[in-house]
Amino acid sequence: MSFDPAAIPLALYLHFPWCVQKCPYCDFNSHSLRGTMPEDAYVAALIRDLDFELAQPEPRPISSIFMGGGTPSLFSGRAIGRVLDAFAARLHFAPDIEITLEANPGTVDAGNFRDYRAAGVNRLSIGVQSLNDAMLKRLGRIHGHGDVVKTVDIARRAGFDNLNLDLMYALPQQTEAEATADLRAAIRLAPEHLSYYQLTLEPNTAFAAQPPPLPDDDSAWTMQLAGQALLADAGYVQYEVSAYATAGRQCRHNRNYWQFGDYLGIGAGAHGKRTFADGIERRARHKLPRSFQAGAGSVDAIQEQRRLDAAELPFEFVMNALRLNEGFTAGLLESRTGLPFAALAGTLSALAAKGLVEHVDGHHRPTSLGRAHLNTLVAEFL
Repeated sequence: MSFDPAAIPLALYLHFPWCVQKCPYCDFNSHSLRGTMPEDAYVAALIRDLDFELAQPEPRPISSIFMGGGTPSLFSGRAIGRVLDAFAARLHFAPDIEITLEANPGTVDAGNFRDYRAAGVNRLSIGVQSLNDAMLKRLGRIHGHGDVVKTVDIARRAGFDNLNLDLMYALPQQTEAEATADLRAAIRLAPEHLSYYQLTLEPNTAFAAQPPPLPDDDSAWTMQLAGQALLADAGYVQYEVSAYATAGRQCRHNRNYWQFGDYLGIGAGAHGKRTFADGIERRARHKLPRSFQAGAGSVDAIQEQRRLDAAELPFEFVMNALRLNEGFTAGLLESRTGLPFAALAGTLSALAAKGLVEHVDGHHRPTSLGRAHLNTLVAEFL
């Protein structure tokens, strides 16, 4: 068995915590913007935070960057360019680096999109959620169908040839016909990638406190199956639980998460994972923007830091790797965790006997039944 931390891919996640308003279903670290955006101060805090992180030197190239939120597209192209320039001066960017920025159709500016592209952003992830105006209103979104179409057009005119659209199904009072129509409308926009996932009620959200009327489980399952068939017919290949892409357009940044790669987490509430010779470390920054900015550049920005125990690694690994339709190889397990395959072999055999996983062409992967019960499957490794 070979275990070389320096051979594990490294990505970078940057968190931009502000939104125009908080959506009732959202459990991400996002905060409604009150007053003027502290753009320059937050950019400076991100740079200080990276300098603190690099107290532990990092010679590996950065394979991908994902700027998430919140709503990163609230920040100007000048600010995003300043961030990327400062980070490129401190890190080695891979020649073919994928750089994604999340954008909300309600916060789009053509000039900013051109500036994002000029700064090096080469992939946009657009938070559509629905193209039905009634559904968008129920979700508390600030945009409409027309804004989505306009955003995609602006992105194309700015030179972006790699777009993801986020779309949800099983929305409040949504019918199966409405879910199918929504997906067809998204496909007509011809994005290279679609994230298609079910609305769920997450703890500590407005929807969890006052649940809206949602489709029942059977209807949601029918929507999912119909959506998968529609996406396949349109040329999108499912490669992860909720991710579909045209040829060559899988999200490299997210694949790095699912393959248990490493990533630096910079910004308010950002999580990171780094592998060292003596173990795997996870860090999380303070969620509140004010607390993060006050501590950025020092240990005061860190809310949580811990080393993973060997006993945690099987669950941590499969929780990610089994989200992929292709699953994982024994070699990937060993190279990303240092564990021998024997640590998982017994559980995998038991799950195979239940028809939940299979071993095909060297890959251990969930069956169609296993993908339908993925949480139950993964819990077997606890």
